[in-house]
Amino acid sequence: MTGRQLRVALRADASAHIGLGHVARSLALARALSEVGCAVRFVTGSVGVDTANLAAQAGIEHVALPGGADARGRLADPLPDANRTADLLETWGPDIVVVDHYGLDARWHRVVSDRLGARLAAIDDLADRDLLVDWLVDHNICTDHAAKYVGRVPASARILGGPRYALLATAYRSATPRAPRPDVNSIGIFMGGADAANASALALRACREAAGFAGPIELATTSANPNLASLRVLATRWPRTQLLVDAANLVEFFSRHDLHLGAGGGATWERCYLGAPTLAIVCADNQRAVIESLVGLGIAATPAPGGPPDVLAIGTAVRALLVDADRRREMSERGRALVDGFGARRVALCLAGRTLDTRDATLEDARTMFEWRNHPATRRMSSDEREITWDGHLRWLAATIADPRRALQIGQVGTLPVGVIRFDTVAKSTAEVSLYLDPGLHGLGLGGRMLRAAERRLAQRADPPRELVATVLASNESSRQMFHAAGYRPSGARWTKALELYAGDPQS
Repeated sequence: MTGRQLRVALRADASAHIGLGHVARSLALARALSEVGCAVRFVTGSVGVDTANLAAQAGIEHVALPGGADARGRLADPLPDANRTADLLETWGPDIVVVDHYGLDARWHRVVSDRLGARLAAIDDLADRDLLVDWLVDHNICTDHAAKYVGRVPASARILGGPRYALLATAYRSATPRAPRPDVNSIGIFMGGADAANASALALRACREAAGFAGPIELATTSANPNLASLRVLATRWPRTQLLVDAANLVEFFSRHDLHLGAGGGATWERCYLGAPTLAIVCADNQRAVIESLVGLGIAATPAPGGPPDVLAIGTAVRALLVDADRRREMSERGRALVDGFGARRVALCLAGRTLDTRDATLEDARTMFEWRNHPATRRMSSDEREITWDGHLRWLAATIADPRRALQIGQVGTLPVGVIRFDTVAKSTAEVSLYLDPGLHGLGLGGRMLRAAERRLAQRADPPRELVATVLASNESSRQMFHAAGYRPSGARWTKALELYAGDPQS
């Protein structure tokens, strides 16, 4: 896609009944889309929650959807909502619409897609209804996401599955996880932004009454919590107990406590990223599988499974964690290994990948290129696996930029660099291509897009080569597939292509 900024609309709701999780993770994706150059609009029809203010805090344009949901935020019929959404967005003309709502299904998708001519993406984890989408984002742990959604999404849909795609707010990427300590000096409790079931009160009583913890306890919640008034009263029963209400994000909250009690919603991945040892409590049916997976991986603990959590069961589990520093440390380390904080950026790049273009490299790209090139994942797939030195890299980069026989380009989406590609003249009218991506962005289809964009730029030179060649290691199956899809044909480890075959092609 060229000539116009990609436009992406996101549709999500929040209420005391359905919680704030859908809005929170959609806003995290909206911010990431803005960072990669997209124009973004956020559409909500929330009940009792100021989603316009939440969007404003994230710097995202908000559009209110009139009517539709009942007092609990539920939709009886998705078709009127689909038409109202299309009415709001029709003149703006989004290229992509992302929907995060358990009450909206293929009927909604079909109407919106037909009326707006847009591609669709869904954020989901239930797999309990048909979804007519081009992308499906499910950041929960699953051994086979394709099997989970078989028959629920089109066979052509791209599934972005697992915590690698966890939709964390931008603030988490710059946060420093707190190192585990031998003693639990304080406890944090967060049971979701709405917590209609008042699990916060249950957790607080369990810590104080059943576990006998006398240290500081901080409860995080929002003004959307229908139990906020009673929670304030309960907190006064014990000294060193305080409430944190309507924090812009929970980065500092998750970082400052040695043990956390939390539900199994989106905040699960925030705690993992920050290495916050957690006693996870099932507060909704769709959280059960998430918590069971985390417990199985040694990332979280949970009260005795089987029945509904109560004060005694939670307190017993808290008491066990208070005295087990090794287990808390292990939970922290495993959580941090599972979530790296860049999930929203990966999803944004998948959606906006069609806008990828290249530019000539400059000396200002030196540090980024150096770090990518020396990453173990890059060196494993290189013909030369040795680490390069900084001084040597600077000399090489300056010489390469100045050499008319070479073309060094940076692939980027918006202003975000995603990879490096180089063409070296090796014979008359023949150039050899080599490339590598930001190691954190493998598997998103960006390599092939960068290759095609770079070829188009190369073809515009005054005297472009007629043939391109590439050397691909036999063990690098992803690169073999990429070059094959781009029109290269193999002869042993060498792959060749006539440049004119693709010169001037529009971006797909």
